[in-house]
Amino acid sequence: MTDPVCEILSDQTGIRLFVRLTPKASRNAINGLLNDATGRTQLKVSVTAVPENGKANQALIKLLAKAAKWPKSSVGIVAGHTDRNKVLVISGNPEELTAQITQLTGGQTHE
Repeated sequence: MTDPVCEILSDQTGIRLFVRLTPKASRNAINGLLNDATGRTQLKVSVTAVPENGKANQALIKLLAKAAKWPKSSVGIVAGHTDRNKVLVISGNPEELTAQITQLTGGQTHE
């Protein structure tokens, strides 16, 4: 069984989202879900920004915030600043955030 793409934080203030980012892509897009080698489900995201000086990370936050209508200030990268595999923390109601992520992936649960 695969792990979910996101986990509810223990204090119920938001969620932890697992992302696989592809920088220097031909377009900015949320490309569904994928399972990594460890079985972790990740949200696949591609951005046109280059991975220099945090530009790809900022593009990731901007894309997710715009797509899900979250304030950019509610999205933060807590792990993987220089890696393709990232862990984001998104502040807000965990049930609403989880539903929005499901909507972003078109209800897809895994690849």
